[in-house]
Amino acid sequence: MNKDIFLTNSLGNKKHKFTPINPKKIGMYVCGPTVYDNPHIGNARPLVVFDILFKVLKCKYGNNSVSYVRNITDIDDKIIASSIEKKISIGDLTKKITNIFHEDCEYLNCETPTQEPKATENISLMIEMINKLITNKFAYEINNHVYFEVKKFEDYGKLSNKKLDELIAGARVEVSENKKNPADFVLWKPSTESEPSWESPWGKGRPGWHLECSVMSKKFLGDKFDIHGGGMDLIFPHHENEIAQSRCANENETFANYWVHNGFITMSKEKMAKSQGNILSINQVKEWGSGQILRLALMSTHYRQPLDWSEKLYENCKNTIEKWYEVDNYDGFGDPIKKKLLEKSIKIPDEYLAPLYDDLNTPGYIANLHKLFEKAKQGNENDKIIFISACNFIGLLIESKEDWRYSRFKAMRVEVKVIQERIELRNKAREKKDYVEADRIRDELLENGIEIEDKDGKTTWKLK
Repeated sequence: MNKDIFLTNSLGNKKHKFTPINPKKIGMYVCGPTVYDNPHIGNARPLVVFDILFKVLKCKYGNNSVSYVRNITDIDDKIIASSIEKKISIGDLTKKITNIFHEDCEYLNCETPTQEPKATENISLMIEMINKLITNKFAYEINNHVYFEVKKFEDYGKLSNKKLDELIAGARVEVSENKKNPADFVLWKPSTESEPSWESPWGKGRPGWHLECSVMSKKFLGDKFDIHGGGMDLIFPHHENEIAQSRCANENETFANYWVHNGFITMSKEKMAKSQGNILSINQVKEWGSGQILRLALMSTHYRQPLDWSEKLYENCKNTIEKWYEVDNYDGFGDPIKKKLLEKSIKIPDEYLAPLYDDLNTPGYIANLHKLFEKAKQGNENDKIIFISACNFIGLLIESKEDWRYSRFKAMRVEVKVIQERIELRNKAREKKDYVEADRIRDELLENGIEIEDKDGKTTWKLK
């Protein structure tokens, strides 16, 4: 196997061999949530994509050689508007949504980033960067606002591969009579008495959204780092603006060397968005079962391609994991196979890992998991260990079979006690030769995903 990692760089839109600035100190920054409303499955996709990239980087360079920074935007116009609409304080709103976000990350089996800074914790550094941009004559103040002057940055538009006029015409830019040019973007804006504010040389106010990520990435990864990630919808204006202000403030020819962007989630080929009214929250999906199912669904298409969501996709992924658990035949951590997994590092054969090294080709890796499953179900212990380890590597089969079953019960809203009670009622009906009632109970259980079998005078059940 070629053990080099290849990534598609949105800056130039070509796949390149990944060459880190320092192999012992790799930096990856990914734009995190703006905590104004419950995260939806469109937000879940970058969580899983960059969690896998984090794992792949650590696999090649070592666990202590990769810094993964994912921010939390806890001051923004959307947050202010949502707090008013929900009649809740901004502090309570951001705390509540941040907690939900962390629960969602745990549900999806995502690792905790190395750093998770909040915008409100770094306001002084934002003021410092704005001052630098004004000093370097890339920003101007007018009526207590500070704007970045886009025309002074010659490389503006290179990430999105468009000229300035095209960018202005093709995107919603904030209209303001304060601007010298419609494309100029805000670095600092005044706040009303009822809005969050901080003291600054330009009066009480708050930072612009784009500035926040430039400052937090610089704080933890330096003026220049390896990978910047996020959804494709962030290419313009957010990431284009980050590049402009960071390079001009840091006086660098480079900001991030590799720009990695995941595609949208669609429903019936329409992008998932609040404006479309087709949002499916992660909280809603939690009602259906284990986070492993959603995680596998989000990996089923290459990260750069759109993923069209459907119930069929979810059911197929649920059935796949259910099948894979046939190999993982432990009900806790006492099973010999699980003990061996816990006691030693299991090497996954290079040929099976190869797709992940080639631009995070998760569909190719999943195809390899199916091959490993076919080998593992033959009963060879070593093949089972490799298969389970390969699943664990991308965050699957992490739960014991017992926990997986429990998540299925919760999703079906059927308790084990209730199942046993229904079986007892069926047995009594059979004793009375009331086969109509016995069949009715059997069919009712089957509709709830419970299949029963009568053998040797005993009735057993399993999930369908």
